[in-house]
Amino acid sequence: MSVPPQLGKYSVSEVLGRGAMGVVYKGFDPHIRRTVALKTIRRDLIDDDHAATLLARFHNEAQAAGQLSHPGIVGVYEWGEVGEVVFLAMEYVAGNSLREYFNRGTRFEDRDAVSIMVQLLDALHYAHEQGVWHRDIKPANLIIMNNGKLKIADFGIARIESSNLTQTGAIMGTPGYMAPEQYSGPGVDWRADLFSAGVVMYQLLTGTRPFVGSPESIAYKICHVEPVLPSEADPGRCTTQFDAVTMKALAKKPAERYETAAAFREALLAAYAAPVSPAVSEDTVLNVPVRPSARPDGVLPTHPSQLSQPPGLSAEVQPVTRTLPPPGWDADLLRQIEQQLSRIVGPVGKIMVKRGASTTTDVDRLYRALAENLADPAERAAFLAGRNTLRGVEPGETAAGGTAAGNAAGPGTGATVRLTPDAIEQAARRLAVDLGPIARAVAKKAATQATSRRHFHQLLAENLSDPAERERFLRDLGAS
Repeated sequence: MSVPPQLGKYSVSEVLGRGAMGVVYKGFDPHIRRTVALKTIRRDLIDDDHAATLLARFHNEAQAAGQLSHPGIVGVYEWGEVGEVVFLAMEYVAGNSLREYFNRGTRFEDRDAVSIMVQLLDALHYAHEQGVWHRDIKPANLIIMNNGKLKIADFGIARIESSNLTQTGAIMGTPGYMAPEQYSGPGVDWRADLFSAGVVMYQLLTGTRPFVGSPESIAYKICHVEPVLPSEADPGRCTTQFDAVTMKALAKKPAERYETAAAFREALLAAYAAPVSPAVSEDTVLNVPVRPSARPDGVLPTHPSQLSQPPGLSAEVQPVTRTLPPPGWDADLLRQIEQQLSRIVGPVGKIMVKRGASTTTDVDRLYRALAENLADPAERAAFLAGRNTLRGVEPGETAAGGTAAGNAAGPGTGATVRLTPDAIEQAARRLAVDLGPIARAVAKKAATQATSRRHFHQLLAENLSDPAERERFLRDLGAS
């Protein structure tokens, strides 16, 4: 599907994500010069049996998030319709979902776990005071931005106190994170969000969810089985410090949980008994480990069923995030390869390329590994031929512009360039103009990945969401 040049007043530059309901594009508002995310649905592509439900959910998201204004909630700016396309103009957020951190095996120190929970509960308390409860709090809907701040996304099934959107008998939520009362339908209020937040806290502390299994067994456990204490689930890392707080949030009966998100927050702060950072630490934000290939032979899976997916009832478009490319790769180059592969295998091509790029910085090796997953000889040949059409990369070069032999030591070794402390500091000071205090840590990490000065500057520029800001940044450093 081609990218439309325009949606209403917004110019469209690229695809940020795809899902069952539609596509999320990166857009730009020319009137107030603001980058936005455009979440779309095409009426003509929706099954008639589900059209009314999906559009109602989409409109509910606009109403729920649109009436909320909080730094911890992704903002919704506008509802629009252009022909068969219905869209939401939303806040563009640069960062990673908490689900991505969990999928990559990140373990959070207590300081970061508490920071995340305090930020989440602050935003939930505000939403609840406005008469809105989310009802689908889970890691995929929690975005940790590049500055360490958290935002809640996707109010598609939120309950607005004054609305009647809830369908009788409908089960709304995600298995493993839903409160017991969400399985029975009626009687769901803001305290369901507190239960879901308790599940997230348990996962932050232990690295595992308290309720696992098939959807049916999860439902039974949530309604009837007490989970083991966090300190017992991971005795090597967890103390008993947060056991009581977590288990109260996970109480089966709403009346036995915290009365409000603010009360949950105060109990957590009392248990932690130490200063709490307003943001997740730079080390955690910047050092998300790269997941290895899903198979030991290094061949990448192609079919969506072969890719690890989190549990959930919905194939909804995931919260809009922006991530750095794997170490040693230029983002524009990877984007070209993703487009070529996606023409053959569909949207899963983007995931395949990212995973393959985490195992090598050699362009030719990446092409060969990806081609191994294409069973049709004609498709394989067509994809390999695309290697010769890459812009700005000659045969035998690595992703960052050096030669394969010259980079034999691998990414981040400094095989082709040695950046001086002054060069790193100069770039960090310039980046701080747009990115703030985190710029120095970003620059230090990029310096360990870069294989040329130009590549170093490009890695830094990837942290800026606005194309104009990126261009100015590179121009100021003489890299444009």
